[in-house]
Amino acid sequence: MHGTLTPSRRRTTGAMLWTLILLAAPAAAQAQSTPGLEAPTAKLAVLSAALYNEQANVIEETDSAKAAVATEVLRSRLTAQLGEQIVSVAAVDSLANAPAARAATGATPCNVKVSCARMVARSLGAPWVVMTKVSKTSNLIWLLSAQLVRVSTGEIVLDDSTELKGEPEAMVRIGVRQFADRVVRAVANGGRASNYPDPAFESQAIANWPIQ
Repeated sequence: MHGTLTPSRRRTTGAMLWTLILLAAPAAAQAQSTPGLEAPTAKLAVLSAALYNEQANVIEETDSAKAAVATEVLRSRLTAQLGEQIVSVAAVDSLANAPAARAATGATPCNVKVSCARMVARSLGAPWVVMTKVSKTSNLIWLLSAQLVRVSTGEIVLDDSTELKGEPEAMVRIGVRQFADRVVRAVANGGRASNYPDPAFESQAIANWPIQ
């Protein structure tokens, strides 16, 4: 498989993608949150990935499968690393697709509205919510847009926009895995995102978490 991942915008995280770094929570001694930060054990709601292909040069029925892949990979990777911190997928989907959510967004899908995503997460007691969107430009160029949002304030802690070039499904999988790992790091660090790995933090994380 040949392809490239090209970061086109990183508002909080610099220009480089990190490649499959295990991200983990601090030891129990650091489990308490500090002012301005969430607890490393805070719950996380993960909405299903949205699809945008209206501007693609060719629109195909199989396009929706890429969003389904993004959803499956994101949720499974986050669950593998955060376990019970991930809010029930069934509960998230039920609220996101409920009439009340549609009414609040003017019939716009909940998974593309930060306000609706926050409402869903807040209802489920999650301080964090993740939103993702896969956009099609052509058969070989897709864009992954992904955000980690602090529910209480609406702050977008991670805001990634990554161009995926190559075999679409494979590149979507790679891009989503990398974003998921960055989410784990940010949540484990209370909501602090940095451009580069913190050697001391990662050393402690690896010592306390099994590598997946």
